Amino acid sequence: TRFFPVRTIDNDVYPIQQTFGADTAALQGAIFFTKIVSESTANPRMLILHKVMGRDSGYLTPRTAYYYCESLSKLNFASPLFPSSKASRDIHAVWIPKLKFGMVSEGARLKKLMDEYGCLNVFFGEGTGVEEIVKDMESRGEEVPRDAFGYVSLAKINPGEYFSKHLAEQVGAEKTIVQKSGYFARSAAANEFDRNLIGDCAKVGVESAIAGVSGCMGQDEGKEGHPTRAIEFERVKGGKPFDTTQEWFQQMIKEIGQA
Repeated sequence: TRFFPVRTIDNDVYPIQQTFGADTAALQGAIFFTKIVSESTANPRMLILHKVMGRDSGYLTPRTAYYYCESLSKLNFASPLFPSSKASRDIHAVWIPKLKFGMVSEGARLKKLMDEYGCLNVFFGEGTGVEEIVKDMESRGEEVPRDAFGYVSLAKINPGEYFSKHLAEQVGAEKTIVQKSGYFARSAAANEFDRNLIGDCAKVGVESAIAGVSGCMGQDEGKEGHPTRAIEFERVKGGKPFDTTQEWFQQMIKEIGQA
């Protein structure tokens, strides 16, 4: 009998609803940005790019943004006359791999916000915008790095560097910083949500082992009610994309004016 838990902050494993550590990492990434966002007052027309781990999944970026917005909503600001306000400390864009966007149109939208608030705060997943970056490079007549088989060389297309250069030009930023929360977020001790999740999986795992049932422990999205159970190994695989239709996500991007 064998049973295994799944630990990844990407939360991108079929058919598991929530992997160990993902919620903790999202909350810690939000805490990280509560400190970094103060840099928005350090220079006129400041562009802050918050690079979040997650590669192709995209889960960690929006969930981190959600927790940050939640914490921001609880703050009281003295007066709009001060340089730091809710609007200036808010998130102005959330970019993830599955959410398509046009660099030109998004740049135009963000420039208006930069003109109004004097700063911009953008959250993006580390695998975001490769397709859009390639299109933008080609439209500018720039050479797209490719390997011997003609595929785009992802190692040579650094979204953080690209955004910091080209988005800064589009919005007229005077200073740009790229801050990465990944190592800070994933090194944290498990929060209450993850401790409860781990406890539930461990309990069911022991019961399954005693019953002679092997599997990967987790909340099974393929079963009604998403029960915690020993999921058949042949059904478990990576590459699960973030579901952008979730109500909390749609509400968040509407509130920040991205939708």
